[in-house]
Amino acid sequence: MAKLVYDETGRLLFTKEMKQEYTLLMPQMLPVHFGMMQKLLEREGYKVDMLTTNHRGIVDEGLKYVHNDTCYPALLVIGQLLDAVKHGGYDPHKVALLITQTGGGCRASNYIHLLRKALEKADLAFVPVISVNLSGLEHNPGFSMSIPFLRKVIFAMLYGDIIVNVANQVRPYEVEAGAADAMIERWSHRLVEGFQSGKGMSRGQMRNNFDAICADFAAIPVQGEPKIRVGVVGEIYVKFAPLGNNNLERFLLSEGVEPVVPGLTDFIIFKIYNRVADVELYGGKWIKKVGCRLFMGYIESCQKDMIDALKRSGRFRAPGTFEDLHRLVHGYLGDGNKMGEGWLLTAEMLELIHSGTNNIVCTQPFGCLPNHVVGKGMIRRLKDDYPYSNIVAIDYDPGATRINQENRIKLMLANARGLAGQAAAHAHGEQPQPAHA
Repeated sequence: MAKLVYDETGRLLFTKEMKQEYTLLMPQMLPVHFGMMQKLLEREGYKVDMLTTNHRGIVDEGLKYVHNDTCYPALLVIGQLLDAVKHGGYDPHKVALLITQTGGGCRASNYIHLLRKALEKADLAFVPVISVNLSGLEHNPGFSMSIPFLRKVIFAMLYGDIIVNVANQVRPYEVEAGAADAMIERWSHRLVEGFQSGKGMSRGQMRNNFDAICADFAAIPVQGEPKIRVGVVGEIYVKFAPLGNNNLERFLLSEGVEPVVPGLTDFIIFKIYNRVADVELYGGKWIKKVGCRLFMGYIESCQKDMIDALKRSGRFRAPGTFEDLHRLVHGYLGDGNKMGEGWLLTAEMLELIHSGTNNIVCTQPFGCLPNHVVGKGMIRRLKDDYPYSNIVAIDYDPGATRINQENRIKLMLANARGLAGQAAAHAHGEQPQPAHA
């Protein structure tokens, strides 16, 4: 058994010896993106399991060890990790837990401390917790993220966005069920294998891969008329994670609509841009601003390559750029509104409305105060400016029942179908009928 080593503050370290013996458990947020990250970590020599468990026991574990006024995503992530250690069939003395630490004003920066407290309460303080962060907050001798590895992760996130984008536009119409998911797995494997030999990480190679991804998904046989589109926005974990939103995308598919989920790239650029905005709003070192501007410009250029590939395909709708989002939100929120998802969440709703996806589910987790301001708090203003928008805020918390959430979404969908019927009648010169007729 690996010897437990502590730093001068008493924090348990993940050692080089542990890297050889331990399995890293990581929570899942974005199935495609995190799936590639898992494969990349495995190729760095780590044993990694990505947790896909989804049952009530996870919530119960979270409630047992996390204070009930803490945000719902923290409760879920910590509950899922503790459930895995206690009931997942692992040797508790041979696992370590991976968790991201943003370093910002969101409570996500403190998940790691809440997790360690929960482990102590559960008599599992001997389980190491590894912080995955880019802010230099914590270091472990057995876990490091080199520049080449981080570069692969960034490219995996970009590729993940285009794969999810085209898959969401194919899955509701596929002739053979599961064809889009099979193509996702094929491309995820191909990309990670390519990264290992240095392929797919230059701008030219990325453009070629973007075009090839679009072509492969466009070749999947589809059928049926265009379906009503429903956008999904909200706090980042509950927006993306099936555990957090009770498999919202699967539910929307079962209701015969096409889910539209804004990607992760805008959030990454948003977080970099906030460092620039901090210097402009509050002062700071100009070198930090210049460095962040350069990094942000590179990610934006890659995003534009992705958008261009979607447009060239002639088959898939393309999202707007980060610059487009920033322009849309002017007059609604300022750059200083940046805690959590900040102004980006409102901008995503505006982009969906402007691109013809007027029906939106805004996922609202308990305890995420910034999200309630920029999500639920902005819906009235958006409906005043865009009367044809059809937005519903759905609360996610330990006491919320799936049936209640789904019934509220069904009411929104009934309204969406009524509005679509009126639009069709108007287009054909018929007298439109009320939605309830």
